[in-house]
Amino acid sequence: MSSPDPPIERRPSNSDEERDENRLAQFGYKQELKRDWGLAHNFGVSFSIISVITGLTTLFPYGLATGGPAVMSIGWIIVSFFTILVAIAMAEIVSAIPTSGGPYFWSAMLAPPRWSPFAAWLTGWYNLLGQVAVTTGITFGLAGLLSTAITVKNPDFEPTPSITIGIYAALLISHAVINSFGVRTLRYLNNVSIVLHSAGITALCIAVLAKAPTHQPASFVFGKFIDGTGVAASDNENASIIGWGERASPAYVAICGILLAQFTLTGFDASAHLSEETKKASWSAPIGVVSSVGFSALFGFFVLMAFLFSIQDLEATVDSQYGQPVLKILVDVAGEDGALALFSLIMICVWHCGLFSMTSNSRMMFAFARDGGIPGIFHKVDERFKSPILAVWLAAVLSFILALPSLGSTVAYSAATSIATIGLYISYGLPILTGLIWHKAFVAMKGPFDLGMFSRPIAFAACAWIGFITVVFCLPTANPVTSQTLNYAVVAVAIIGIFTILSWVVWVHKWFTGPSEEVAEAMRLGVDVTEPGALEDREKKRAAEPVSE
Repeated sequence: MSSPDPPIERRPSNSDEERDENRLAQFGYKQELKRDWGLAHNFGVSFSIISVITGLTTLFPYGLATGGPAVMSIGWIIVSFFTILVAIAMAEIVSAIPTSGGPYFWSAMLAPPRWSPFAAWLTGWYNLLGQVAVTTGITFGLAGLLSTAITVKNPDFEPTPSITIGIYAALLISHAVINSFGVRTLRYLNNVSIVLHSAGITALCIAVLAKAPTHQPASFVFGKFIDGTGVAASDNENASIIGWGERASPAYVAICGILLAQFTLTGFDASAHLSEETKKASWSAPIGVVSSVGFSALFGFFVLMAFLFSIQDLEATVDSQYGQPVLKILVDVAGEDGALALFSLIMICVWHCGLFSMTSNSRMMFAFARDGGIPGIFHKVDERFKSPILAVWLAAVLSFILALPSLGSTVAYSAATSIATIGLYISYGLPILTGLIWHKAFVAMKGPFDLGMFSRPIAFAACAWIGFITVVFCLPTANPVTSQTLNYAVVAVAIIGIFTILSWVVWVHKWFTGPSEEVAEAMRLGVDVTEPGALEDREKKRAAEPVSE
């Protein structure tokens, strides 16, 4: 790998910008990306990527079929609680190690020297998988929404898989082009996105609740269970349809149904990936992580309640001629013209969500390439726009490839969202677990966001939850399981696991060292690597200390 050229010059810390650059220099890196994002912008990116309206709208059909309103509402509350714990545990690490690399860099810094490179390699690839799959889930979902919207005024239009893929490709190109123009364009669009996602969607939900002819009772929203996981066998259409609730148990359906909430509350590591472009990163980035999840959890519950209470006819909504329950709810409330206007607002929000997902995705690839995890060419930053343009287009190409199974799979979208959720949360969990096990080294690195005595209990609960959802979201969600209904999330997750481990054993361990070994050791010892001789002096003192029996 090509490690950064030491030494990195440290400047006197007379301003926030210089302190941020000096902190980055302690990790062995120089400032390459333009640092002009504030706390509000950092929060806004994660808030836009979480984009509760995106997850709720695109996965609403899945939620109604896999548990119904009861699982959607109660599941949201449970998932929100545990996701906030994950975010808090992650924020403590972000505060200590605010770099674009995010989870893979954290794993390298927190693991013992012997395991540091492997921890970085494993975490980096799962984070890359999750990042790509999140972009796929968001933008492919938008392609499906656009196809559906066309059918409202053109009932003869049939949105075939090939048409949807074509729309998807065009959307990815639009995101890649805009991301190539750098931070200034993105910052402006980020401000627009915050307004749309907050004020715009709030107005939409209030309008839906106000104009709905009738409202469902609370017993329906919190108690109505639906098992729509059974599908007709393609080779025997006359066979009885049996869902997982009957084949296994309603509990199986319920735990699969929480994917709607968990996928929606995903992507908040964007605040970490943008930390090298954020002012006062050691404080702004962790606050961006926690606040984006907390606000999204509350706001998302409000949006979910607005939709569920406004359902007019459950059967007609589930089996809508549009194939999109949220669109059907809007049509029942506002008519076709009004529904298209409201649905357009939702689609614009989803477009912004996909845009900033690619931003986060490309920053992760930029940092991973900087440390040799992927070819170094993707570390190149355009001199004019200060943007990693090659990494941006790599993100677009990989996201397109991941959606290709949709051409022959009926569960491709839910599988893509499962891959995104599993991949990202594994990459979140590995550094949290590493910091939990080797906690003493982590304490020496901590930044201003310090959980103190609550650090380890919160980290343990976060890791336990991540382990649970990793298993759950690999389970099949449609019965019977065929080549068309297979949840291929388990295949993608297994391929990454096998690839990373085998490649490490066979050849990667010979050249991949992850972030600078000197930097990693200095971080574990709580030493400023930019101070000449500081690391050597600390190691001499440690060697002189008496060895405890």
